Amino acid sequence: MKLHRIFALIARHLYLYRRSLPRIMEIFYWPFLDLVIWGFITLYLARHQSELPGFVTFFLGALILWDMLFRSHQGITISFLEEIWARNLMNLFASPLKPGEFLAATMAMSVFKVACVSVVMAVCALLFYSYNVFTIGLWLIPFVLNLVLTGWGIGVLTTSLIMRFGQEAEVLAWSMVFLFQPISCVFYPMEVLPGWLQMVAWVNPAAHIFEGMRAVLGGEGSPSMSLAWAVGLNGMMLAAVVGWFYRTFAYCRDQGLLVRIGE
Repeated sequence: MKLHRIFALIARHLYLYRRSLPRIMEIFYWPFLDLVIWGFITLYLARHQSELPGFVTFFLGALILWDMLFRSHQGITISFLEEIWARNLMNLFASPLKPGEFLAATMAMSVFKVACVSVVMAVCALLFYSYNVFTIGLWLIPFVLNLVLTGWGIGVLTTSLIMRFGQEAEVLAWSMVFLFQPISCVFYPMEVLPGWLQMVAWVNPAAHIFEGMRAVLGGEGSPSMSLAWAVGLNGMMLAAVVGWFYRTFAYCRDQGLLVRIGE
């Protein structure tokens, strides 16, 4: 074994991190995310452990809804990556296929994945934990629809970034949605966050959805206001990211980046 060859290979991998934000985030963000998420959960439990009617009800419900958001996001991003991995991207956009048609197909795929995963998780939660997700009631329908819309927004944004920056941004297909998790208030209420972070969470549609879920499970009344905020924010976010997608697509097409990504 020659040390200079080993050091050369180490240097080759270290150079990849110099100008790659996704790779840097992969190292530093995940430990930070774990600390933040479980820190806020611990704080929430320490403050309200005597008031919570059942931890299982809150956490299993939150976990199932979060997975719906995650699968909705991945349904779009993974569909795009499948075309890259198959080197089919150039063929697709050389055809009469329009960007809007591509987005519509990936959104349909995300709905299919969400439906399949939701059935599996609901059945498993009932069998293993005797937890019925339908205890949320009819409010479950608007909650899920809004989570799908939020996942679409994050997924279209992620797809745009992968299209623009290429292979080094592919890690965002798995990690992008988790950037929103601390401010989505999945396992703890918004009031646990510091004041400045609450203002950031307020513009995140997912935070209002999970706040509404806790209100229903805690018997605190109608979550109509939370749903109204989620619908409004989802509408604005989707309009913004779809516009950004079209702009990014036009730029990549003019610069020939689509050919490079696809090959």
